[in-house]
Order: sequence, then structure tokens, then C-alpha cells
Amino acid sequence: MLRILIADDHEVVRSGLRRIIEDHPGWEIVGEAADGKEAVRLAVDTKADVAVLDYALPILNGIEATRQIRARSSNTEVLIFTMHDNDALIGDLLHAGARGYVLKSDANQELLDAIEAVGSHKPFFTAKVSERLLEPFRRGRSGEISPLTSRERSVLQLIAEGHTNKQIATILNISLKTVESHRAAMMRKLNLSSSAALVRYAIRNKIVEP
Repeated sequence: MLRILIADDHEVVRSGLRRIIEDHPGWEIVGEAADGKEAVRLAVDTKADVAVLDYALPILNGIEATRQIRARSSNTEVLIFTMHDNDALIGDLLHAGARGYVLKSDANQELLDAIEAVGSHKPFFTAKVSERLLEPFRRGRSGEISPLTSRERSVLQLIAEGHTNKQIATILNISLKTVESHRAAMMRKLNLSSSAALVRYAIRNKIVEP
């Protein structure tokens, strides 16, 4: 029996995933989460074999949730199921430990194949994502590079969601001083002078949804 956790902040998406997964013989849903923090907790509590995560999760985004799941429940493989196909984002998620990446536009049979592969500890990428990964090498260039580190993107998401520095420190298990350092570094890198400008940047670059 393959034990699967699904995490997406849209109930209609979770409902669709649940229906597809439960129709597959030998697979079961062991938990559903609407945010990244809950996804990490459920992955640890249920010892799921596969966690199917959206990238754009509240509180902890897909990168941070993947990193924490892999650190705290090493037997749980992570499959990213999202609408976002930004080159830098794909790289950050793979670096965090995701085993597969499927775009929502490539769903249906691709999703079933991906869950089966990831559940067997094998990588899986749809043709569209594979093309995105190969394109920089084909053209002999480095591809799109985000000016922010993956941890800075996690901090920025929480700032844009309205969390205080103290709350961010608690959620990410880092010190208040580290949060302040990340905030200052982001403002310096992006040449921004206010929290409101950081929030606008986060929305414009799809780190959070408006």
C-alpha cells in the first residue's frame, strides 16, 4: 500500500487529487494539508511514502516544506504538483530534495506515473519540465537566476503574508536576528526601502498570490 499525503491551499485541487489517487488500486490518502507547516507535521506523523505538494503553499512554501519534510521524515519522497515552471524555482525545489516535478497543466496520466515513480524512489519530470531543465545547457548559459536565496524567498513569503519578524523566526526555527538579517539583505539586493515594496515584489514575482 502506497501512503500518500497531499498539500494544496485550494480545496477543489485537493478534492481532484483525492479522487484520482483513491481510484488507483493499492494507494491511499493518509493526510491532507492546506499549508506548508501542516504538510510537514502530517508527513512526520503519518510517515507518508509520498508527499504531493503545491509550491505556492501558505506559511511554508513548497521549497521550505520540502526541505523540512526531507530532514524530518527522510523516507517520505516529495513530488511537486504546481502551476509554476520558473527555472530558478525548479532548481531550488530540486536542491531542497524534491524527487519529481509535475505541472498542473500536464496532469492526468502524468501525475499517476509521477506518483508511481517517486513512490519507488525514482525521479520524475514531465516533458515540459525536462525541456526547461535542459534548455540552459542546450544554449550554453546559466538560465534565469533569482537574486534571492531559497531561505530569503521563504522569509519574503511570510513577510508578504503579514507575519511579524518574531512569528517568522518561530515558523522557520531561526533566530530573530537572522530574520532581520535576511530582511535587510533582501532590501539591499532588490534596492527596496520599505516592507510595502517587498510585498509588491513578492506579488509581482509570484512568491505569493495577490
